[in-house]
Amino acid sequence: MEFSSTAGRVARPGTAVYAMTKTGVVAFSEALRQELQPQRVRVSVVEPGNVDTELASHTRAELRSGVEAQIQQIERMVPEDIARAVVFIVASPRRVAVNEILVRAADQTW
Repeated sequence: MEFSSTAGRVARPGTAVYAMTKTGVVAFSEALRQELQPQRVRVSVVEPGNVDTELASHTRAELRSGVEAQIQQIERMVPEDIARAVVFIVASPRRVAVNEILVRAADQTW
């Protein structure tokens, strides 16, 4: 199981390197899924949106106030929301391959 982000789908100003790495995780996971499929190894990627973590406080100083203003306008997810997505993947029957799960906060538009 790999973890990416909505940033792997929607790049934002000031997040070029972060978005590039998250896009790379998605591409890597898809290639790995195809390579391991003959051995019936399931590969999944979870792409969380805005979760109530410390990530915003680690944003570059010149971008931090804009990021914080943006996330204050939405009800952010909690880590348990993402854990439920992981449980769904691993608890799915062997005949089911959940390749990707994009999980966004309900108010999130990006």
